[in-house]
Amino acid sequence: MEQIRKNFEAIFELTESDWQVFSSKLTKQKFAKKCKLLDTGEIERHLSFIEEGIIRFYIPKEENDLTFAFIFKNSFVSAYDSFLVQQPSTYIVETITNTTLWRLTYSDLQIIYNETHVGNLIGRKASEDLFLKKSQRELSFLNESAEERYLKLFKERPELIEQIPLKYISSYIGITPQALSRIRRRIS
Repeated sequence: MEQIRKNFEAIFELTESDWQVFSSKLTKQKFAKKCKLLDTGEIERHLSFIEEGIIRFYIPKEENDLTFAFIFKNSFVSAYDSFLVQQPSTYIVETITNTTLWRLTYSDLQIIYNETHVGNLIGRKASEDLFLKKSQRELSFLNESAEERYLKLFKERPELIEQIPLKYISSYIGITPQALSRIRRRIS
């Protein structure tokens, strides 16, 4: 919980009163790896902060799931489109590793918006983080080759090689596992 507070205090002034209201709404939950946090057809009820772990977003397909996001520790995570409109999700949110989350429900976030001076700043920070990740991913697909996306991913997150199965990584960068193997052989 202290990491969340540090993240907020680096961006805006957080009074003790506002922190007490916000932190009183957070619940800490631990999840095993390969745990579905949200399935297709379910409504996202939480905005979460990852204390530890890696989470994957994917669209289930008969042959190969389409991974479209990885979210790491010290980041917000949510099926945010479902969360905002309280409508069913069209994708799955699943832990890749053992994961610890600090979670806030949709209704508790509305209380924080109404009862604190910084509630809207907290919501804005979370939504901006989620938007930037989505935007960077889209631009990466438009401007970079699969090899460039792979190299960039591991420059930013070298721990991925050990923690994320290659089939998820290949799906994430938009290629087959065989094409990823060729790229890895070529650059090693």
